[in-house]
Amino acid sequence: MHQNLLSPTPATFEVVDLDGGFLMPSFGEGHAHPLFGGLEENGPSVRACTSIAEIVAEVRRYAEKHPQKEWIIGASYDGSLTPGGLFDARWLDEALSDRPVMLRAWDYHTVWCNSLALERAGIDANTPEPELGEIPRRADGSPLGILREWGAIELLTTVSPGFSFDEQIDALRRATKHFAELGVTWVQDAWVEPADVVVYLEAARRGALSTRVNLALLADPRHFPASLPAMIEARRQVELLGHPLLTANSVKFFADGVVENETGALLEPYCSGLHGHGMLVWTAEHLADSVTAIDAAGFQAHIHAIGDAAVRRALDAIELARRVNGPADRRPVIAHVQLAAADDLPRFKELDVIAVMQPLWAQMDALMTVLTVPRLGLERTDRQYQMRTLVETGATLAFGSDWPCSSASPLEGIGIAVSRATIDGEPAGGWMPEQRLDAETALAAYTSGVASQAGAARTQAPWGEIRVGASADLVWLARDPRTVCPTELPLTGIRATYLAGAPTFQR
Repeated sequence: MHQNLLSPTPATFEVVDLDGGFLMPSFGEGHAHPLFGGLEENGPSVRACTSIAEIVAEVRRYAEKHPQKEWIIGASYDGSLTPGGLFDARWLDEALSDRPVMLRAWDYHTVWCNSLALERAGIDANTPEPELGEIPRRADGSPLGILREWGAIELLTTVSPGFSFDEQIDALRRATKHFAELGVTWVQDAWVEPADVVVYLEAARRGALSTRVNLALLADPRHFPASLPAMIEARRQVELLGHPLLTANSVKFFADGVVENETGALLEPYCSGLHGHGMLVWTAEHLADSVTAIDAAGFQAHIHAIGDAAVRRALDAIELARRVNGPADRRPVIAHVQLAAADDLPRFKELDVIAVMQPLWAQMDALMTVLTVPRLGLERTDRQYQMRTLVETGATLAFGSDWPCSSASPLEGIGIAVSRATIDGEPAGGWMPEQRLDAETALAAYTSGVASQAGAARTQAPWGEIRVGASADLVWLARDPRTVCPTELPLTGIRATYLAGAPTFQR
């Protein structure tokens, strides 16, 4: 095995009997939110709830168990439990009316709160619509109880106490341990704000990280380019620490929102007509100039783009950065790519853009049938997540889970990428079967694809492959995943995960 990056001691060698198992490069995680995911354990357990009544009961139970908490903060509820994802504050009032309650939805672009939380935030019928956000209202103009997108959500988060510094450190400890248990050794944190950098630095000092983590520093259009010097300083602080598991090489842009909120930006209007074409977070010129600026500063662009209008705007911005700044090893990322115009798909290869997609989303589950299909209509529904088409153009495909929005398990994602069917095998033959991937391609997206995204080949001990001179970032599976039925892939046991030759998980 390669020398352990975490220790200055010379390399040691050990013979491991795979006992009929399968050894392969460890998985990478191309787009996730470890801090959010780890903090879910610090609130009511609403993720598994299958009804409004269950959520209300769980919030009540948690509040009674934690009478000292000033606010009850939790995540992440299923937004498909009500028509249109519209949740009423009065339902949470039944659980708790004398303390504020704030719950995030699975998509993390929506918050549901009780009436007292709205009152504490000063949100009422006279509150204007915030920039980059939306406050759904009742017929009389009063706020319903949900807030969409960050411009609205921050009205609550700025008045809530949040979580303590030590709680956040422990959350990163749990989150990266969770990834290690799933065979992951590198994670892209795709949404890092200035205070989060301080948490990561201390987590690294305390030995709380079980995986490599690269930070994507959030670019807010309301504060950019004034925030660029602070981003450069944050990267310098991470580099000064010199911890082998922590880097800060990327900048995150939100080009739009999500289809479930009708804030994903579309070239043609939504079917409901409620929100027109959705929400473009940046003007075309501002996004292009900003991507060009961070590219010139040596950062990798990591752009959230759900709708086809957002994908086009992201590609245009990357194209300008290439033209202005000249040749470079930039590896720009467009994450999600839920919907893309046919003319834009070849541009990923032409511009050397890495598509970081979430394979678990490419199925006809409740979120798709209840929230997405009615908004997109059947024709656009069947143009989502064109993974195979992108691969056939020669583009680099990498996978990520967007955890905690969905499961962090690479094997679950690979199963969906190969089958395009739910765990129950629906529909037979898969949804959009022409976009199904073979097992080798799906595995590559979660290994060498993410390694390309991370620039692993440029490091002293590259990872994402098994060869002499590479870092021993490995996962030992109970079975060969290429021979397993896609619906059974999640049941394939992980026996051990190795990071630079050191076990980070062993069963």
